[in-house]
Amino acid sequence: MKTSLLAGAAIALSALVAVPAAAQVNGIGVSDPAIVVASSAARVAAYTQIASTFANERTTLEQNQQQLNTLLQPFDTDQDQQLSETERAALEANAAALRQVQTLEQTIQTTQGPITAARVFALEQIAQQLSPSVQAVVAAKNVSLILPPNSVVYMNDAADLTDEIVAELNRRLPTVSTAVPQGWQPQRSSVDLFQQVQNILLSAAVMQAQQEAAAGQQPAAAPVQGR
Repeated sequence: MKTSLLAGAAIALSALVAVPAAAQVNGIGVSDPAIVVASSAARVAAYTQIASTFANERTTLEQNQQQLNTLLQPFDTDQDQQLSETERAALEANAAALRQVQTLEQTIQTTQGPITAARVFALEQIAQQLSPSVQAVVAAKNVSLILPPNSVVYMNDAADLTDEIVAELNRRLPTVSTAVPQGWQPQRSSVDLFQQVQNILLSAAVMQAQQEAAAGQQPAAAPVQGR
């Protein structure tokens, strides 16, 4: 049984059922690059370092987010944690509340910026070693085709190459720098990868909370995406 860090998230995101073990023997494997990156030791270490470096900013973000939630709560009439067009129109009709919301949203965005930049920078470095890692596994496993999970309707653990690629990636790149160079600008693909990784981490956190709740434990709070 595969035991990759985000196996649960992989299942939740791709909604897959099993593929025959013969698939890998015939030269076909399955893996999701974003899950590989999210599972890598370099990503885990980088996010831990970034959380420590920006500890004060993260505290400020949490406080500002709580204030924003409090301001928005009276307008969220259906209590679904988001504003519909009608609810947003009611907010915009309240000039004082709208100014407070806009100020907090701008503050949150400004505070979040350096944290997001550090994460994207870390992921961009990891992504540069992803293709060589895949090629190494392809050669070792005699694989001629790797499919993304969302294109497969049936698979089992033998076809999943995620753990093998993660292991090779960890060997090649155990850590990355989290210090963003002056003037650095992310590639568009790096920004897209960041969003995919954030979605994976959020899905994993939600799944863990659901499992803990089902087991009668106190569920851990799911992190606000991007925090």
